[in-house]
Amino acid sequence: MTIELIIERSKPDRKGYALPKRDVPAYELPGVLSRQKTACLPEVSEPDIMRHFVNLSVMNHHVDKNFYPLGSCTMKYNPKINEELSRLAGFTKVHPLQPMATVQGALRMMYELGEHLKAIVNLDAVTLQPAAGAQGEFTAISMFKAYHNKKKESRAYILVPDSAHGTNPASVNFSGFRPLTLPSNEKGLVDVEKLLELMTPRVAGLMLTNPNTLGLFEKQVTKITSIVHDKGGLVYLDGANLNALLGITRPGDLGFDAVHFNLHKTFSTPHGGGGPGAGPVAVTKLLAPFLPTPVITKQRETYSFDYNVPDSIGKVQTFYGNFLVMARAYTFLRIVGRDGLRQIAKSAILNANYVVQSLKDYYYLPYPDYCMHEGVLSGRKLKESGLRTLDVAKRLLDYGLHAPTVYFPLIVSEALMIEPTDSESKETLDAFIEAMKKILDEAKENPDLLKNAPHHTPVRRLDEVKAIKELKVRWKT
Repeated sequence: MTIELIIERSKPDRKGYALPKRDVPAYELPGVLSRQKTACLPEVSEPDIMRHFVNLSVMNHHVDKNFYPLGSCTMKYNPKINEELSRLAGFTKVHPLQPMATVQGALRMMYELGEHLKAIVNLDAVTLQPAAGAQGEFTAISMFKAYHNKKKESRAYILVPDSAHGTNPASVNFSGFRPLTLPSNEKGLVDVEKLLELMTPRVAGLMLTNPNTLGLFEKQVTKITSIVHDKGGLVYLDGANLNALLGITRPGDLGFDAVHFNLHKTFSTPHGGGGPGAGPVAVTKLLAPFLPTPVITKQRETYSFDYNVPDSIGKVQTFYGNFLVMARAYTFLRIVGRDGLRQIAKSAILNANYVVQSLKDYYYLPYPDYCMHEGVLSGRKLKESGLRTLDVAKRLLDYGLHAPTVYFPLIVSEALMIEPTDSESKETLDAFIEAMKKILDEAKENPDLLKNAPHHTPVRRLDEVKAIKELKVRWKT
């Protein structure tokens, strides 16, 4: 039977839109939204439009263009096979409200990704929901809160090292705790004596980045986790630097109760420009009852969402997380395998030490121990020429290289945090090292060259103070 839908419309209103006389079916565009005139769009040939976007892409800096040693951000190269597979119709056209029977393949992929992540860190349960590392932090510390509340314990503080990522104290506050600063010792590691002093029954746990933001491995990590556990606390690993541990050691073996993964860093999804991201969290059996709902379960060969988690902290993300980031990470993990993960960490550590050791006689190295996946130099010698670390960062752009992270961690004056990542060749590292040396020579011979850098970028150096005071968020035409 054919059903004809006749939509009666009145005369156009003053703005030229036709208004429907009666309700319009949900699948019919309401007349008020219908265009009455042809859109005035430019006619552009395919070559012109392609050149437009290609030229825009080369004006920007990205990891496909050249080296991007942004410390603690792991801007590694992203294999294009990840992108190809994430664009398969079975992934891009799936809908979160479909019946579970029709998305078994997607559920299987998510479940298996979770199993891989659990094996990498040797923990017992996992959620894929968090959409970023910071949200992973928030999720884990919220689970700490739920755990202590379940035990009817009144704990108010979370210890956060002074070298931690800035998101750590923010996550603590959002989770209902208060951050308590744990200082570093003279070697840039956690001050264990201070930890013993601060770890009281009022402290719910510790957030630890290992290796820390100086790129140094906490040699007393098992002692640190034992101290916290002995006082009834929990220990969380900020997984931003997990690229240094893959296949070498597992956080679960070191005493951590929870860890988040940056799928968009460690497991190779593009994340420049603010996204997309994913920050799954793995936990011990102790914390499994508090995982966000739903959790993905497997019964024989059937996969499903389980909402029956009475002590859950609830949902932390719309639907089930950033699914296509999961698809990229799953692809990457299946390709590299267990041996590949270990090689990733070994290459990252070798690359970082090669760069830092090559530059330590030119830039100041505040903590001389060998680093892990990243190292922190200081540009404090530049003050002799009236320059700052920022000037080096800007000048690097003229060499076609992105700058490292500058002025972080805060415990290093004029910090230059360099992370070469596992995906860079020796030739690329040599070019970066040579550029850093040349810039130091330029600083001595012609300081103004650095002060006014960059010279060859589409946008020159901005007046940062003015930009903050006179913020403009849209173009004027």
